[in-house]
Amino acid sequence: MFHQIWAALLYLYGILLNSIYQCPEHSQLTTEGLDGKEFPEPHLGRWYFIAGAAPTKEELATFDPVDNIVFNMAVGSAPMQLQLRATIRTKNGLCAPRKWIYHLSEGSTDLRTEGRPDMKTKLFSSACPGGIMLKETGQGYQRFLLYNRSPHPPEKCVEEFQSLTSCLDFKAFLLTPRNQETCELSSN
Repeated sequence: MFHQIWAALLYLYGILLNSIYQCPEHSQLTTEGLDGKEFPEPHLGRWYFIAGAAPTKEELATFDPVDNIVFNMAVGSAPMQLQLRATIRTKNGLCAPRKWIYHLSEGSTDLRTEGRPDMKTKLFSSACPGGIMLKETGQGYQRFLLYNRSPHPPEKCVEEFQSLTSCLDFKAFLLTPRNQETCELSSN
């Protein structure tokens, strides 16, 4: 009898703790701007990759050799399409250009990467000024990525991102060093 009462008390205590210490909600961005364009203007332009979080280190391994990444997001050549260009500066100083085309889903923040049907990207707002978060899921991985308009956002932004993702059970964390100059983004 004592064990049943003790188990019930522990269960109620767990419910109480869970209701007090829930993860903060991050609001999902919308893809429709006030002027009816496919994607809101504030999210186009230059972004710097700051940090990533995932359930395991393996899901972030692709970023291990990276010093910094700068992205440019622009409206694509077709409706409901975004073009993403990036230059990756590796820790050994090399620059590697990359390009992606994202397809938007009407009324959703889901982005589909052209040529990668298994990959899904969701956009989320960030409490950090000039910040945005992406959640990428694909075959065998899921990760949150933090981007900012500044290559060196306030430390509090990174701490809040790490706290949020840790609360969501994304325990592996990677912070890009950003010690070297960024590579130039090509115009094509």
